[in-house]
Amino acid sequence: MSEQAVLYVVATPIGNLGDMVPRAVEVLQSVDLIAAEDTRHSKRLMQHFDITTTMVAYHDHSGSAAVAGLIGKMLAGKSLALISDAGTPLVSDPGYRLVDAALTAGLKVVPIPGASAAVAALSAAGLPSDRFIFEGFLAAKQQARIKQLQSVREEARTLIFYEAPHRLLACLEDMKSVLGADRPVVLARELTKAFETIRRAALGELVDWVAADSNQQRGECVLLVSGYSGGGELDIEARRVFELLNDELSLKQAASLAAKITGVKKNLLYQYGLEQKGRD
Repeated sequence: MSEQAVLYVVATPIGNLGDMVPRAVEVLQSVDLIAAEDTRHSKRLMQHFDITTTMVAYHDHSGSAAVAGLIGKMLAGKSLALISDAGTPLVSDPGYRLVDAALTAGLKVVPIPGASAAVAALSAAGLPSDRFIFEGFLAAKQQARIKQLQSVREEARTLIFYEAPHRLLACLEDMKSVLGADRPVVLARELTKAFETIRRAALGELVDWVAADSNQQRGECVLLVSGYSGGGELDIEARRVFELLNDELSLKQAASLAAKITGVKKNLLYQYGLEQKGRD
């Protein structure tokens, strides 16, 4: 096997081409083949840096035959670079299948670090960054999206999501419903581009702000949500006890009894009951 049989995982700019690292340019100029998420999209990047290497498409709809074809070329001694439309490959894209196949075949995989929208947004969000989780894109359909949000409602770590601009407002409204209007959230939009926006606010306030300005519903979006901290919010057990009691008792009685059982303030339980009733 040739020493050239390497798969380079190359990060590209998320907007500003000035963020391209020199090593990435050198690798893309020297490899035998570039596997790009969208060759048409990446053409501008290649032209800007005078990269003439042949590109082939590798994306969400590429099947096992495409992976096998690329691995075959590498086993024959060809070097390959993997890039996504923007940012670091494998972060919310299908690149892991190619990397997994390369490692399984005993091939060398080399990362070329660079831009990542999630990390860039986190660095400017002012939210705890020592522990965080990346959830990628939420479901397009509301019911599934709400279920996902409910599963992380009491996650203490900072939450990071990607969202499509046409779903941004609906997503924020569901976050407000599930996580509460007071939960701090950051919208990082069009990072490194001309209309970059980084806005931190309570969910209720951010929903109103985005709804009032259609310009904020355009471009690539990262949403960062402050982790659950307890405080004035109900935990899962308190909600479960209240909901069981509320099925049989009046709202006032259920709140009073649930407070005695769980130790949670009666007013908080009562308010929760009112909110739930308003959603029905």
